[in-house]
Amino acid sequence: MNNLPSQTISTFIWRSVMQAITLAVLLGLLLSFVYGFVRHYQEKHQHIQQLAELLTTSASTADGADIVAEQVAFLLDNEPSIQSILFYSTPQPIDDISQSRKDWRNALFARTVSFNYPVVSNYINNSNIAKNDSKADQRLAVHESIDESNDNSDLVGYINITLDVNELRLQWLQSNLLLWFITTILAVLLALYILRKLKWPIKDIEALAEVCYLVAKNKELEQLPVIAQRFDFQELVQIKQTFAALFNRLQDARQDYEALAVFEQQLHNKDVSLDVQLHNFQSMITHELKTSLNAIVGGLQLLDYDTLNREQKDAVEIIKDGSDKLVLSLEHIIQLNQIQKGQISINCIEFNPLQLIADLLAEFEPIAQRKGLELVSHIHHIDYTLAGDLEKIQQILSILLSNAIKFTPVGKVTLTSQLTHFDKSNRWQIMIKDTGIGIDSNHISDIFNPFFQVDSSKTRQYEGSGVGLPVVKQMAQLMGATIEVDSTLGTGTQFTLIIPMANQQQTRQQNLLAGLTVIYYYYHEAGALANELERLGATVIYCQHEQLAMDEINSKKINMVMFAEDVFPSKAESLAKRIRQLENDNSEHRVLLIYWYPQHQRQYADSFEHGLKSAGVDYCYSATYKDKALSDLLKRWLEWA
Repeated sequence: MNNLPSQTISTFIWRSVMQAITLAVLLGLLLSFVYGFVRHYQEKHQHIQQLAELLTTSASTADGADIVAEQVAFLLDNEPSIQSILFYSTPQPIDDISQSRKDWRNALFARTVSFNYPVVSNYINNSNIAKNDSKADQRLAVHESIDESNDNSDLVGYINITLDVNELRLQWLQSNLLLWFITTILAVLLALYILRKLKWPIKDIEALAEVCYLVAKNKELEQLPVIAQRFDFQELVQIKQTFAALFNRLQDARQDYEALAVFEQQLHNKDVSLDVQLHNFQSMITHELKTSLNAIVGGLQLLDYDTLNREQKDAVEIIKDGSDKLVLSLEHIIQLNQIQKGQISINCIEFNPLQLIADLLAEFEPIAQRKGLELVSHIHHIDYTLAGDLEKIQQILSILLSNAIKFTPVGKVTLTSQLTHFDKSNRWQIMIKDTGIGIDSNHISDIFNPFFQVDSSKTRQYEGSGVGLPVVKQMAQLMGATIEVDSTLGTGTQFTLIIPMANQQQTRQQNLLAGLTVIYYYYHEAGALANELERLGATVIYCQHEQLAMDEINSKKINMVMFAEDVFPSKAESLAKRIRQLENDNSEHRVLLIYWYPQHQRQYADSFEHGLKSAGVDYCYSATYKDKALSDLLKRWLEWA
């Protein structure tokens, strides 16, 4: 992971160029010093060699001692880099005379370097050399080493010249210092010129970066700012064009999104309106159908059955059978509508599961026998008392048994009951299995949808409106139960109902809202939620008009205002604003505001929840009708309030 601090491109380029210039200057100085001084040393070496040739030529003459002495004195006075000049008298040759191969090493690392040059002559007067003047004698030592056996040798000795390399370096530095300074100034000026040229793209990059910063910070920006471009660099032009294209695409996408959001809101409003119309239509049509059916059933009951002939009795039976089926379907449709509106609550009572099963078997045994089916029960528990909604459990099992018998031409229907006990609860599992026509695996997930019919010749011959299983599913969810389906086409189907239930000794929270006054604000029907509030001990004031609710709040101490699930969000928002405004003006007491919405509108909650909470509503929640879940929610909200 890279933990280096962020930096701009201009800073990076400036630093990089300055580092490169510094390194180049240092390397240039070092290389120029090495190369220049080695060359200077080589030139000095050649100069020393020329001086040595002059000295050796002078020393080889008969009266050369005086001449050499004068030359040596002159050289020592005028050549500060020459440390000493010595004459060695010896007939033996000395190795490694020139040392030219070591020029670079001597120039860089040596302090002094000595050069030996041979003196060849047929005659030399050493006594004359010894008579040099005093100044030459002090700095020129003559070493005599005469070998008697080599009288006739031409080599009479060596002139040794010692060069002070440190002094030579100092002289060379002093002579080249001005040149180095001028070179450095020129290099710096050249570097500044290069940096100035590099600044051109940097300015364009900084302008592009500034525009990117503005776009990133201003999410509502609708038009791209002008990107200054002083120089037309190809890469930067391409980046600018790409950035502008992406911004335009983003604007197009934003416009499409806004248009889609508006369209979605329109659809939502239309769905809400259609949903309200659908509920109103269902309420109206079920009421009208139920009224008409009641008239039909009442008319059949008024007939004197004994006075009818055989054909009339058959006709009456057909009418009665059809009306009974229509009444049952209508009751299921009404129940579905009431569940969606939250008008059905859970009423827990104590009951005996064995007695419930016995009553069901007694009811459906004659029907199974008429079809030639065997109705079998397997009970895997002893007599026990449970606490639950007996009426809804009985209705669910009745629908499942009725379907099992209806869709089983031959074979048997089996009811299996198992009871599992826990510390504070029980789990009752009832399985109803048949040997009927079965359900295609592709349609199992659809059988709980209202009015669904499997498009098959095997099922179209069976009568039914397709609302029985949806009622089973909705009621099971209302009780917190689960229902599972396992079916094989042509073999049979098994429905498994699993109901969590409390022990009969477990008490319910009867006084959770005792002493609290709640305004229940509704539009059309009060529903089951108000009954639950009263059962939990609250004093409930029913209001259908906004002004009546405000009058109650002005005259009494209200603890909670609950908006029923049939209240439109706009009406709830209006009342909430008035309540909060009244509290800000006149009261220190704060009312807890709760908005309940139907479970089928949960997917649209985001569209109205923000407006309600902005108006002062404390909680928006999907309507629940299970006493335990409702009491837990209210208890938590009251603690927070």
